[in-house]
Amino acid sequence: MARCRPILLLILFGWLAPRVDAAPPAVLEVDKVWSGHPVGFALLTAPPFQSVAYYDAERRMTVAQRRLESDRWSYQRLPSTLGWDSHNAVTLAVDRAGQLHVAGNMHGTPLTYFRTTKVGDLATLTAAPMTGEREQRVTYPVFLKDRAGRLVFRYRDGGSGRGDDLCNVFDEATGKWARLLATPLTDGEGKRNAYCTPPLLGPDGFFHMAWVWRDTPDCATNHDLSYAKSADLARWRDSAGRELALPLTLRTGEVVDPVPPKGGLLNPNVQVGFDTRARATLTYHKYDAAGDLQVYAARREDDGWTIVQVSDWRGYRWEFGGAGTVVMEVGVGAVEPIGDGQLLLSYRYPGGAGTWVLDEPTLRPIPGARPPARPAPRFPDAAWRITAAFPGMGLRQAEDAGATEDGSLYRLVWETLDANRDLPRPAPWPAPSVLRLVRGELPK
Repeated sequence: MARCRPILLLILFGWLAPRVDAAPPAVLEVDKVWSGHPVGFALLTAPPFQSVAYYDAERRMTVAQRRLESDRWSYQRLPSTLGWDSHNAVTLAVDRAGQLHVAGNMHGTPLTYFRTTKVGDLATLTAAPMTGEREQRVTYPVFLKDRAGRLVFRYRDGGSGRGDDLCNVFDEATGKWARLLATPLTDGEGKRNAYCTPPLLGPDGFFHMAWVWRDTPDCATNHDLSYAKSADLARWRDSAGRELALPLTLRTGEVVDPVPPKGGLLNPNVQVGFDTRARATLTYHKYDAAGDLQVYAARREDDGWTIVQVSDWRGYRWEFGGAGTVVMEVGVGAVEPIGDGQLLLSYRYPGGAGTWVLDEPTLRPIPGARPPARPAPRFPDAAWRITAAFPGMGLRQAEDAGATEDGSLYRLVWETLDANRDLPRPAPWPAPSVLRLVRGELPK
């Protein structure tokens, strides 16, 4: 069903759209792309190059690249074709030697991975194994960088309800991958699997990770919100700083909130943020005592985790369940500190959307408080308009996983139908949509 990359999922399904502005920076067409269902694309700016990974109009995995000073793209079609699974996102990374790495189109299938052998030359993208072990049932490829800048690859081996997370590290000198850890990072013990957030480097210098366990492919069987932190992605600790034995299991990991199966916990809506004192704060949803779905925040205090109900959505219950990619009815953001003892927390549900201003000591919304006006990126209005006439089309976005040297901001924008539980749709299908690279600027 759902992903280990909750923030990217929210962007993919379009509810975290930016504020637009009348000033029109550039819009550059990349290619025509498949629009019969949504799947995650990737954008990576790593000067002097900008790379995009996606599925073209014929559903072929494709990488496009340009020099930042040029509007001309070079293309490389890869020998991998998308089916109907919205899990099969494609992702990109650049190692310290400047070589491009590409992985994707996997959901319990053999590793699909390519890397260049000549910097900036897409024609040298070559299929390769990593360690050659436990690479037959790969899902959720995630590229990370440790604090030394080494490229780390995390993925799940196994299936939903029965799988382990493994981590590899790349050596540019030898051009080879090796295991980062002697054991899996998480181990479902053949009974469950962990759905983890990507480790997030916090203001305290630690990587922070939250996860839920799931017993079956049915997303309603998520349970036990858990947490760990690490200085190096190799040795992991609980919130009190005690070292945790690896692999992390339901028994050995730190459970923050013991939400039971069918308790309203959903992995894409688990987020990690930080308050003004750099304390990790988890946001998520579950059912309250009345059976309504509510947003909660959990923060590690001196004497343990404090859990606070943030929302008050009376009479609302999202009864999600089943296998396959779910169209998200609710969205939960990560807390963001704004000073003066206040935090911001974005949300969306059928009753409305907005941003709470939270009182940091209590983690509760401040009555009547409104988010402060802050400079927002300027993007051309036309970039966010749906142009397809086919019924049911929606706007999809992907943020830049890299950064420019001049402060320009980039996003990918395209149009597709909603997810269909990873099942084929009967024809007719919409015509391919235009994948657009949109450049934005911060107001001066």
